[in-house]
Amino acid sequence: MINEETLSSFKKRFNDNRENVVIKNAVAKVGINDVSFNNEALRRHNFVFSEETKKGEITNQKNSGRCWMFAALNTARIDTMEKLNKDTFEFSENYTLFWDKLEKSNYFLDSILDTLDEAQDSRLIAHLLMAPVQDGGQWDMFAGILNKYGAVPKEAMPETFHSSKTAILNDILTSKLRQYAKDLRIAHKDGKTIGELQDMKEDMLYFIYNILVKALGEIPETFTYEYRDRDNQFHRIAESTPQDFFNNYVGWDLEDMVSLLNAPTKDKPYGRAYTVKYLGTVKEEKQITYINAPIEALKKAAIESIEAGEPVWFGCDVGKMSDRQLGIMDSKAFEYDLTLGEGIDLDKAERLDYGESLLTHAMVLIGVDLDNEGKSLNWKVENSWGDKVGKKGIFSMDDAWFDEYTYQIAVNKRYIDEKWMKALDKPIIELEPWDPMGALALVK
Repeated sequence: MINEETLSSFKKRFNDNRENVVIKNAVAKVGINDVSFNNEALRRHNFVFSEETKKGEITNQKNSGRCWMFAALNTARIDTMEKLNKDTFEFSENYTLFWDKLEKSNYFLDSILDTLDEAQDSRLIAHLLMAPVQDGGQWDMFAGILNKYGAVPKEAMPETFHSSKTAILNDILTSKLRQYAKDLRIAHKDGKTIGELQDMKEDMLYFIYNILVKALGEIPETFTYEYRDRDNQFHRIAESTPQDFFNNYVGWDLEDMVSLLNAPTKDKPYGRAYTVKYLGTVKEEKQITYINAPIEALKKAAIESIEAGEPVWFGCDVGKMSDRQLGIMDSKAFEYDLTLGEGIDLDKAERLDYGESLLTHAMVLIGVDLDNEGKSLNWKVENSWGDKVGKKGIFSMDDAWFDEYTYQIAVNKRYIDEKWMKALDKPIIELEPWDPMGALALVK
């Protein structure tokens, strides 16, 4: 029990340590992180890397949670820049946002129809209603959008107020979808047939479409793209469809792209493939699939991809041990044990098990600094927060940070050892909808 005697004891213990008084004053002035920052970390990050891929100009997701889209399109644009002979290029993230919102709405309503007999107070229904249409997503979810809808240059569908500031749009869509979930469940209890419920769902989807067109703009079915290449030569690509543009100027076989996961928890043995129940965007596309492997397998695949000139999409817990303005992601960036008296004593598995860490952000690995034996020292990271943070938008990640806070990469399967690819020959293990490996889809 906290009583006067307890508080008096606490106060005496605190003030008897004069360092506490000095630290208290410093923290009050500049905050815990600035006081705890380990200046030696700066010496470990010179932003020079032995291996680098090409990159375009830094992009900016602004006030939205579209990091996974920006990271995926920033990875894809390298092939586009090569084929168009351009120094930079940007796809329309608004275009893919539109389809993501519409497809997520459909996925959510289908999930409600699949769970009509589930108790209203069940954990599953509570999870589905928590965030039916947030901005976040996983690599395979985006691959499904590209597969179905292709991609367009930014000029073909520019940003709007609500593509750059998604909070209000998300709130309205979420409220409407929760109402629709209620309507469908009540109609089911009233004896409506599944056909009648599907008709209701189609009208619901039209209203979502109506909102999206008003907030994000109409989707271009065809477009003309004009540009000058790096030799100042003019080009016109006339009347292209989004699917043709993606196929012709990216040309990926999305089936070749595989997600490697590093989740060192007891419930997820290495060498097995996993999916997350009720997590997806395009309903008819393949389910989200990750292969869980040791962190060294992720590093090896990422290094080989970078050495081949191919950037690597990755998901991590960006808020841990990172300084946004300096662009440093360092496992010893903050010495909380010195300022606060104790550090946070949890390993990677324990952080996952106890809710201390999960996937919060996606970025692109565009370089790595290797020592003479080929071991990774630091990683070059392209972020999508504009060029006012980091070193003009570029971040440096130390190798130990990769170990501790990187959870997922997406690479071409040719860079993955066959022993890990064999996981796809075994039954895929289904994780519960609230598993931390699905958390990136809940980013706002």
